[in-house]
Amino acid sequence: MSASNPARSDDQALAERVVSAMMARDAFSRWLGIEVLDVRPRSATIRMTVRDDMLNGFGVCHGGALFSLADSALAFACNTHGRVTVSIENSVTYPAAIHAGDELTAVALEESATRKLAFYRVEVRRAGAIVSIFRGTVFNTEKPFFADPQS
Repeated sequence: MSASNPARSDDQALAERVVSAMMARDAFSRWLGIEVLDVRPRSATIRMTVRDDMLNGFGVCHGGALFSLADSALAFACNTHGRVTVSIENSVTYPAAIHAGDELTAVALEESATRKLAFYRVEVRRAGAIVSIFRGTVFNTEKPFFADPQS
């Protein structure tokens, strides 16, 4: 970030602080093995490797595991502005089978927003190819993420 735009630098620092705090409290994302790769205001990129205990009875990744990866990316991205934001509706498509050992990267980006609602698209990729598309609608509360802005 450039010193000529301190607001942008402050936004980036806040985004990083929020996601770091979320990961510290998010036992489920840690159990999934999620690694945060990149965080920007209203955007997050995360990665996970599919394990054998994430497979369904057909030997492919359980839809719930893939949904959870995308949902975590959404949660991180939509809270980066520093107010508590919660998901109110999501949908997901699974156009490709995922197997144990596959490394998946989820990129969540805000597509549009109003004061109260925001709409996100999360693309999940394996080796660059889209294997899932997730859409999320979130509600922006007025509650600050940090009680003390410096915490």
